[in-house]
Amino acid sequence: MARNKYPEETVARILEVARRLFMEKGYDNTTIQDIVDQLGGLSKGAVYHHFKSKEEIMDAVCDQMFYDNNPFEAVRQRTDLNALEKLREAIRLNQADESRVDMTIQAIPITRNPRLMAEMVESNRRVLTPYYLELLEEGNRDGSIHTEYAREIAELLPLLTSLWLLPSVFPASREEQRRKFTFLGEMLDRMGVPLMDDSIRAVVDAFFDRMPPDPADPADPADKK
Repeated sequence: MARNKYPEETVARILEVARRLFMEKGYDNTTIQDIVDQLGGLSKGAVYHHFKSKEEIMDAVCDQMFYDNNPFEAVRQRTDLNALEKLREAIRLNQADESRVDMTIQAIPITRNPRLMAEMVESNRRVLTPYYLELLEEGNRDGSIHTEYAREIAELLPLLTSLWLLPSVFPASREEQRRKFTFLGEMLDRMGVPLMDDSIRAVVDAFFDRMPPDPADPADPADKK
C-alpha cells in the first residue's frame, strides 16, 4: 500500500476542514464522515490514521488556534507594558479572539473523555506554565508583582483553568463560576499578583455570557420557558 508522502499536509487539511465545520455546524453536529466528505478523496481510514477520534481532532484544532495567534508571544517583547500589564493584556487578547473563544466553548464536551482530559491538563502545564512563570518572575523584577510563589502560581493557573473552572468537570451555575473567579482573584491578590482588574472582570463576564445555558442553573433564562 502506498504511503502518504506528505503527512503534515494531510493533517493540515483535516484540521482546516474540521475547524470550518465545527464553526459552521457546531462540534456536536459534525461527524467524522462530514469531515471526510469535505476532504476531496481522502478516506476515513486516512483520517483515523492521524486522529483516533473526533475529540482528538477538536483538541488539535484548539492547539493550532492557540499557536497561530499566541497571546503570550504577542505581549512578550512589548516595552510599553510592565509584566502585570502584559499578563492582563495576554488574557484580554485571548478573549478578544472570538473564533478561538467559540471553539473553546464548543470543546467543553471533550473534557468528558478522561484520556483527552489528562492530555489537555498535561499540554496546558507544558505550554502555559513557562509563559506564566516568565511573566511572574519579570513582574518581581520590575516591581509590578510581589510574590514568593512565582513557580507555584505558574503551575497552579493552568490546572485551575483546565479543571476547576470547567463546568463539565466541576458542575457550576454561571453565578457559581463567577464566584470562583472572584475567589481566584482574591487568592492571587493575597499572593502578590493583583491580576483581576475591571478589564479582566469584563472579559470574564463576557465569556460566561457566551457559554450555552446550564439546564441545572435555575437562574438561567433558558430554564424559564
